[in-house]
Amino acid sequence: MNTQRIGTWQELQHDATAIRHEVFVQEQQVPEHIEMDAFDVDCIHAVIYVQGNSAATGRLLPNAHIGRMAVKAAYRGQGLGAQVLLALIDQAKQRGHATVYLSAQWHALPFYEKYGFKAYGEVYLDAGIDHRMMRLDI
Repeated sequence: MNTQRIGTWQELQHDATAIRHEVFVQEQQVPEHIEMDAFDVDCIHAVIYVQGNSAATGRLLPNAHIGRMAVKAAYRGQGLGAQVLLALIDQAKQRGHATVYLSAQWHALPFYEKYGFKAYGEVYLDAGIDHRMMRLDI
């Protein structure tokens, strides 16, 4: 059974960090000093747990930017990324945002497009990975 927690960095830091470290630092070779930033303390975080194990995470910045979406490899293909994304979109709605934004890794564009996000701008490198900006009017 999956459970979802929405909370502050102070509440979810341990579990969110573990997921992000595994996915971004270990798997994608993003330098840790780039992955972990000062914005976390100002964000709303979502963590999905599968049978008590932290499996997926993401964050919503105060400017309606969704970021740091990650699902541990062992839990991919189970809809956990969608659960995180929809939870963060819901949090943005509750905060009165009319639009949410994200910086999608190139391979993830089709995932976000399924939820109505539209790509804009040029492809750019972030931490050595191709990205493209996306937005969703909510």
